[in-house]
Amino acid sequence: MSREANIAAQEHLAQNINAGNIDSAVESFAEDALDHDPAPGQGPGREGFRTFWGSLSSAFPDAHIEPAHLVADDDHVCIAYTLSGTHDGEFQGVQATGKRIEVRGVRWAASRTASSSSAGAARTSWESCSSSAPSRGGPAGTACSTR
Repeated sequence: MSREANIAAQEHLAQNINAGNIDSAVESFAEDALDHDPAPGQGPGREGFRTFWGSLSSAFPDAHIEPAHLVADDDHVCIAYTLSGTHDGEFQGVQATGKRIEVRGVRWAASRTASSSSAGAARTSWESCSSSAPSRGGPAGTACSTR
C-alpha cells in the first residue's frame, strides 16, 4: 500500500467508529488480520475486530477516537489517539458506571494489501479505566482518566 492509502485506511477506521458504523470501520482490516495485542476475548481476524469494536460501541455509545499523530510509510502506519466516551453499558465484565472515560493509546499496523494485515497496540488496560480501579496511568505513552 502507499503511504496515502495507509493514512486513508486509518482515517476511515476512526471516522466510521465515531459514526457508530462498525461494519464499515472494520473493512480497514484484512480478513485474516493478525492483532498482536488483542483485547480480552477478541477473536482472530476482521471478525475479532468487529466483535471488539461492536462491544465497545455498545458500552460507550458516544465513543469517539481523536487522532493526535499519524505517521506512515508504504508498509506501516502508526497512530497516537485519544478514545473517549460515556460508560453506559457493560464492557468486559464491568457494569455501566455512567462515567466518562478518556484513554490515550498508540496503534501500529503493517500492510500487505489494501487493508491492514498486522496490528499491535500500546494502550491502557481496561482494568485501569473501570470504576472500581483508581484513575491511574498505564504503560509508557498511555493514560486513563474517568470523569
